[in-house]
Amino acid sequence: MESPLSGKLRDLGPALAALPIFPLTTVLFPGAMLPLHIFEPRYRTMIRDVLDTHQALAVVMVTDPDITDAHGHPQIASIAGVGMIMDYAELPSGRFNILIRGRARVRLQELPFGSKPYRQARATIIDPLAGEVPSTDLSALISSATAFAQRVRERDPSFEFPLPKDAPASLIADLCAHHLILDARERQAILETLDTADRVRKVAASLAVQRMALAHDPMDIN
Repeated sequence: MESPLSGKLRDLGPALAALPIFPLTTVLFPGAMLPLHIFEPRYRTMIRDVLDTHQALAVVMVTDPDITDAHGHPQIASIAGVGMIMDYAELPSGRFNILIRGRARVRLQELPFGSKPYRQARATIIDPLAGEVPSTDLSALISSATAFAQRVRERDPSFEFPLPKDAPASLIADLCAHHLILDARERQAILETLDTADRVRKVAASLAVQRMALAHDPMDIN
């Protein structure tokens, strides 16, 4: 459901008419942090423009790199995560290291290319459906996430995945998907699942399958 900007998202307003879009093979979820290294000249320009204005950009999943438009741009998803640059470092080479915090889901209508060296889109904030999530479903998600994180930790003791206490179910599902779901296309499908209860169940099921696959991996030491 598309809705007017709520108070907590009002600062995104100035960016939405011509939102810079960064096509990648990853997904940005609301509430998640995403570090990126920016090296292509067109995206260096994009980051400078963003830093000089509203600090917002969309991270958009490339859905098919083999399908391109007249400018050679790959096909991208119509729903993406919009985030704000929370921290950055400009390197002596002109490259950037940036840290983006996801703020919301957006529906994109790409603008004609040419005024900037990077792609832009008219964006509309999507208000996810806030249906009630059964406590059993939320518990199943947390259990699946905890179990999968433990399996990963057995292989990589430095891995950490603390869930914020008393977080709403929508944020828990998004953080679990962002940090624990391995397949990028599956993460995109979860981003596009707007009903919170459905998203909770989908993430829990995906993590359970991943844990089973990891348990049968020949690399498993157990």
